[in-house]
Parts: sequence; C-alpha cells; structure tokens
Amino acid sequence: MRYFSSFIYHKIIGWKFIGNFSADTVKKCIVIVVPHTSWHDFYIGLLVRQLAGIKISFLAKKELFKWPLGWYLRKVGGISLDRTPGQNKVEAIAELFAKKDELRLTIAPEGTRKKVNEWKTGFYHIAKAANIPIIMVAFDFGKKQCVISDPYYPTEDIKKDFEYMYSVFKGVKGKVPENSFDRT
Repeated sequence: MRYFSSFIYHKIIGWKFIGNFSADTVKKCIVIVVPHTSWHDFYIGLLVRQLAGIKISFLAKKELFKWPLGWYLRKVGGISLDRTPGQNKVEAIAELFAKKDELRLTIAPEGTRKKVNEWKTGFYHIAKAANIPIIMVAFDFGKKQCVISDPYYPTEDIKKDFEYMYSVFKGVKGKVPENSFDRT
C-alpha cells in the first residue's frame, strides 16, 4: 500500500513533502490541517498518513458515521464527534488522550470548508488540557506540497500562540483558493 500511495502522491498528483512526521518522537499530539476547503483534503490526508507510516485519527461529525460510510470512516481512524450543544467536548477529547498510549488526532481548526477569518479554539484547549503538542500541517494545493511543522507546545499566551500558528499558514492555498484561510 505504501508504494501505491507514494506512486499516487508523488507521480500522479505531483505532490511533495516539506518537513517530517516521526512516530518515534510524537506518540500523542493534535494535528491541525489548514486550509480545509474541499473533500479532496480527505484523500490527501490519507495518502500523507500512509506515506508517513503512522496512525493518525481524525474527528468528524457523527452524522457521517452512518451506513454506508460509517464503517469505512472508523476503519481509517475516524472518531465520531457529537456536536450537540452543552457538552464539554474539550474535556472528553482530552480524556481520550489520557486513556491511550498513542493518539494523534487531526482537527481542521476552521471547522468548515467555507471561508473563515478565525479558527475555532477547541484544538488548542485540548492540547493544553492533555499537555500535548500541536503539529501544523498545510495542504498547499497552489504549490502541491504538504508542509509539516515541528511539534509546538502551547504557552500561556493564547493570542501569541494563535498569531504564530496563523503565520505558519500564511499564503497557503487550498483546493478551493477563495476559501483558503488568510488572516489579514
């Protein structure tokens, strides 16, 4: 499968990697992927995960986990998220990290494929509550590259942390460029 994924990623769609993702050094983390503008992000993510040779799970709304798609999403690492208001989702997800020896969880901080100027903050609070790093991954369709950051541990200054994270994604173009995240 890895050879097949490499062939698709590098030869057919012509993408490359910038950075490294090591299973040996990062057993638990939040992986934020920006920009999230299209369903194409899903298969790019699956290819990246296969090529990195590590297990990375992802959150998706529970409505997607019904037949016929649900079994497949669970098989490829999907974790169902109940988005009903009034629940402490941050605490519940942080507890998942406490219960597991290894968990890498992908979250799209934009929360939608539409254009946004601010990210949702849940991923940040989960990382803080679980005392784990954030790895930033840019799917840059403009340059056909996946850029992977070093692990970043949130500080006590959320404003500075977000300014830094926003800067990592400056100029990155999604599949639907007009929906790409650009905090100006």
